[in-house]
Amino acid sequence: MSRHRKTTKPKKRPHARHATLLGKLPRWAWVLGGVAVIVAYVWTFYYFFVGPYGFRWRAIYGDAKYPSGYEIRGIDISHYQGDIDWEQLQNAMIEKCPIRFVMIKATEGASRLDPMFNDNFRNARDYGFIRGAYHFWSNKSSAREQAQFFLKRVHLQKGDLPPVLDVEHKPKDMSDDDFRREVLTWLHIVEDKYHVKPIIYTYYKFKVNYLGTPVFDDYPYWIAHYYVDKIEYKGPWKFWQHTDAGRLPGIKGYVDFNLYNGSYYDLKRLCIDR
Repeated sequence: MSRHRKTTKPKKRPHARHATLLGKLPRWAWVLGGVAVIVAYVWTFYYFFVGPYGFRWRAIYGDAKYPSGYEIRGIDISHYQGDIDWEQLQNAMIEKCPIRFVMIKATEGASRLDPMFNDNFRNARDYGFIRGAYHFWSNKSSAREQAQFFLKRVHLQKGDLPPVLDVEHKPKDMSDDDFRREVLTWLHIVEDKYHVKPIIYTYYKFKVNYLGTPVFDDYPYWIAHYYVDKIEYKGPWKFWQHTDAGRLPGIKGYVDFNLYNGSYYDLKRLCIDR
């Protein structure tokens, strides 16, 4: 008597079923999926690694440019530069030109004071630099609150550069006209205090897109535009931040390099005179 063993058909594993389904996808679906993955990767890489550091990716954009034809050089600093050796910095040179001015981050929004501001602001004057203080614009508080906070924390003196507004972002839910009015509110409040036109810092495309109306023409401009031989902005400007990847003795890591569009005498005349 023969025995017949009952045979059981092997079950397909879940991943095998998935593989079968994927194998049935048309070619265009594979191409579309591949493109989506690449786009997602590029966006993630840019957003988290490239965007926050601007043009520091010198492997992509090339070495820092040092524009010729300008003799008045300067830097801007914040707590990101850490503890600065001012003795070394005092004698530092940029393209054989001494450092004449130092722009210093003071405030941000309506409640944040740069932790190194007071030390940097005092040392800049003690070591013979023309100094300036800037406020970093925030979309999370009103222009009036930000201006009042800046005036509370920053006390400019005769010989200092005019106050600076660093504005680089516009709220997505605010119209261009309303945004311009907010910026003007900050400028007017601070101007009433110091009786000088504040300096506006921004990158040149932002200026053209949002601050290009005639009402801003009377304000000195400090334009950020990196890794080019000459600035592309066609209007008048006073300062040009031409790289954020500069190196100097006395400062660990990178520092922004700037130049002034004029003579040292012109720079002194721009300063607060009372």
